Amino acid sequence: MKSNYPYYLGLILVSIIWGANFGISRWAMEVFTAEVFVFLRFGLAIPLLFMLLYKLEGSIMVEKRDILKFAVIGFFGVTILELLVMYSIKYTTLANASLLNVAPWPIFAALFAPLFTKEKLTRKVVVGGAIAFVGVALIITGGDEGVDLSSQYMLGNMLALSISLIGAIYNLACMPLMKKYSALKVTTWFIFFGTAFLFPFTFNGWSDVAWSNLSFPIWIAIFYNVILCTLVAFIVWNFSMNKVGATKANFYRYVVPAAAAIAGAMFFNEPIMFAQILGAIIIMSGLLLIGFEKRKVLENKIK
Repeated sequence: MKSNYPYYLGLILVSIIWGANFGISRWAMEVFTAEVFVFLRFGLAIPLLFMLLYKLEGSIMVEKRDILKFAVIGFFGVTILELLVMYSIKYTTLANASLLNVAPWPIFAALFAPLFTKEKLTRKVVVGGAIAFVGVALIITGGDEGVDLSSQYMLGNMLALSISLIGAIYNLACMPLMKKYSALKVTTWFIFFGTAFLFPFTFNGWSDVAWSNLSFPIWIAIFYNVILCTLVAFIVWNFSMNKVGATKANFYRYVVPAAAAIAGAMFFNEPIMFAQILGAIIIMSGLLLIGFEKRKVLENKIK
């Protein structure tokens, strides 16, 4: 039986890339509005995705009856999700946003997985996920900024929690399409539609960009977001998720806050507390337990 460990490593790598981007993107936020920068991230990746798709598969086309599915997934998975991330941070603390838009995501994925896939939730995945959840909580609450769930942050907290719900469902919605198309084709088309829907939100931000004054770190941030965070990360994540199952794959998002804490220490001299180190160890323990579980699906075949 072929080992799934390379796919788990792919999920960990993508989570590290996304986690580090919390720090790297700060450079770009000094020049771009959040809406413009997110549009650049996905918009510049689109032609590269289509060229890669044509090069590897010889065709970029999908069936007409699936176009609406890609459009809906793109609208919620890119447009709405990215806007929610921006506004959740605006209306609540970073610690609150980090906890609520990361920690519940895999739980929602596990709960709604039967609606989209034939995966079964096993005891080992539940235990491993619970252990990893504790590690995430330690990383986020163990930093300088604690979690504050008071009423003044209610709007932002609800937005952050909705990110987990929408993100989990959008991930699961990709699974049936990846039975028919490659992970690359699914990724390319939903990013295309999601970016198109995002464009109107950028209208007020372009005039404020001083293109001639873009520094080297900002170009690095753009390159990192386009090539690594979008082109590489989305393809690797969707491909790996399709191989190991959406339920288990989404628990590997718990690596994101650990990578974000390390990036903050490397680029902005933010301190790493003992609780955060302990949390990272606990996360990896939980994920290792999940990785040892073989993928189980319902045996009934769909004809």
